[in-house]
Amino acid sequence: MSDSNTTYFTNPSTFILLGIPGLEAAHVWLSIPFCAVYAIAVLGNFTILFIVKREPSLHGPVFYFLCMLAITDLVMSTSTIPKMLSIFWFNSREISFGACLTQMYFVYCFSGMESGILVAMAFDRYVAICHPLRHSTILTNSVVAKIGLAVMLRSGILTLPYPFLVRQWPYCRTNVIPHFYCEHMAVVKLACADIRVNSYYGLFDLLSAIGMDVFFMAVSYTLILRAIFRLPTKDARLKTFGTCISHLCAISALYIPDLFSSLIQRFGHNVPIHFLILITSVYQLVPPMIHPIIYGVRTKQIRGRLLQLFTHKGA
Repeated sequence: MSDSNTTYFTNPSTFILLGIPGLEAAHVWLSIPFCAVYAIAVLGNFTILFIVKREPSLHGPVFYFLCMLAITDLVMSTSTIPKMLSIFWFNSREISFGACLTQMYFVYCFSGMESGILVAMAFDRYVAICHPLRHSTILTNSVVAKIGLAVMLRSGILTLPYPFLVRQWPYCRTNVIPHFYCEHMAVVKLACADIRVNSYYGLFDLLSAIGMDVFFMAVSYTLILRAIFRLPTKDARLKTFGTCISHLCAISALYIPDLFSSLIQRFGHNVPIHFLILITSVYQLVPPMIHPIIYGVRTKQIRGRLLQLFTHKGA
């Protein structure tokens, strides 16, 4: 392409988000389940935070980690879904370059934090099952706070290169992003440059953060299962393993859509783009909605407190 037909702009003032390309006619209908799921996620996570704050008996490590997970879910989903709904409802497709980079940072940062918090919760389950008498002395409030800070710093530092890498490239021909949010690779594919460094760093981030988290969770559950199988009765084994079900469901809700989405993005070259973006939206929406439901249903203390609230209001 000749220079006269190519316009370079290192920092475009705005990008245009298409939403879900190929399904524009269905945007209004798609907004209904997306809005409902987002509302459930917001209500559920705020309910978790409210109950834990109000109930002194829930002021312990596992519930502090649960609150961290709730805050992370709220920020991650709110970083993308309101903009998606504004595209679907009001055709509000423009997003400034700075807002695009900020959104990208928040999505990847809090996604990494969510994974780290699940590792912390796996560690809590390991201590509770393998060293029950030392649980309160090992996981003190100070240790929980340090773990939370470490998770936040790790994710914040690993995510920092994304906006800087995106910002350095010149962009040409178009500023239209075929997505509902500023997904890293969807943005850099618009650059007139060799973007392999972005792809390599994304893979490094995935392997170093998610890979490390999966490894530590696998080690934790290997030790947990070994301790469970040493218990004398089947009932004791089932009861002890039952305390891990909520956490295992939370892990599945986060990693299965993420893994599926990552594999399709890298290897599914013939997959329709609207299908790929719908899978991404599942990753953005499902974990924040599912986590409070899982812990609300499976955790006796939270379930009991919820029943008390509704019974009190109905009395």
